[in-house]
Amino acid sequence: MRSLVNYWQNHPSLSYLFSGLFIGPACQSPRLDEARNDALYELEIAFNQIPEKGDVPPWLVDRIFRDVLVDATGNAHRAEFCIDKLYSPSGGSGRLGLLELGAFEMPPHERMSLVQQLLLRALIAEFWDKPYRQPLVPWGTELHDRFLLPHFVWQDFGDVIADLNEGGHAFRTEWFSPHLEFRFPIVGETNYRESPIELRRAIEPWHVLGKEGHIGGTGRYVDSSLERLQIKVSGLVGPRYQILCNGIPVPMHPTGAIGEYVAGIRYRAWQPPSCLHPTIGVQTPLVFDLYDNWNTKTVAGCTYHVSNPGGQNPATFPVNAYEAESRRLSRFSPYGHTPGSFEPPPASKGKEFPFTLDLREYSKA
Repeated sequence: MRSLVNYWQNHPSLSYLFSGLFIGPACQSPRLDEARNDALYELEIAFNQIPEKGDVPPWLVDRIFRDVLVDATGNAHRAEFCIDKLYSPSGGSGRLGLLELGAFEMPPHERMSLVQQLLLRALIAEFWDKPYRQPLVPWGTELHDRFLLPHFVWQDFGDVIADLNEGGHAFRTEWFSPHLEFRFPIVGETNYRESPIELRRAIEPWHVLGKEGHIGGTGRYVDSSLERLQIKVSGLVGPRYQILCNGIPVPMHPTGAIGEYVAGIRYRAWQPPSCLHPTIGVQTPLVFDLYDNWNTKTVAGCTYHVSNPGGQNPATFPVNAYEAESRRLSRFSPYGHTPGSFEPPPASKGKEFPFTLDLREYSKA
């Protein structure tokens, strides 16, 4: 149990690659380090209470982890690792030997589910022979800045596969490619002089807002109006080109491959009646420009709409996967960049989220 909690904390990809749409501190299965600021400190103390040698009684696991594996409100059922039914000494209904992994959503195909189960079985077998004992990582804002983007999720998950292969479990990263494409689908691609520009959906944690009065009581809205995209470019000459989104420089970061850069864009996709910062309006469509610093003009770009660009939202569900795909494709255009010669504003280097451009910061009253 300690190895699982420790390994998951060190590898955020296991929390986000297989998750559903609802993530973050207010979801049904928040990560341990998303719930409380002092969670890692308390977890280190809990790890020290586990005997290194000798038998460990089953009830001791429940006593050690029960009050640590909880969400911000202390709910033990709303945790990434739910041990309510593992071995609770309070009653027989809690002694079922069940460990619930709340961050694993049911995939759309049985083979995707089987490879998930194979991954879990291999990790448990690995930790049974060699317990995992590594320092906990205080990710801080880096957790949501980096690991909500598919590039870093896939990069971190590659380390997980490498660990399994070193332990004698023959795994391949391509077995999990359907999970990547399902969780982070491609929005669209364009190309300029053999320099591809790729947009993918990223993950966005939604905030729970304050209580509001309703008929018969009170309620709290969830601000689902925020979305996040990842933009990835390859084959660029770094000093010459930069990426703009709605005229604002995107903080592109090198991935380690020559000429390859990646970043995230956070924006308001629609305007609900109750949302965080209600004075900020809709910030779409997103116009991406490949800006040439030497010639002070845009040489290529693309446009992304969150709904039908013609304003004709469908009134019915798609009849099959082909119609659904055609609707998604209609929202992306491999053209539509800003014309003419102009000077973009200076790039802003965010200290809290250096990998992410939050367009809300540039929305002034």
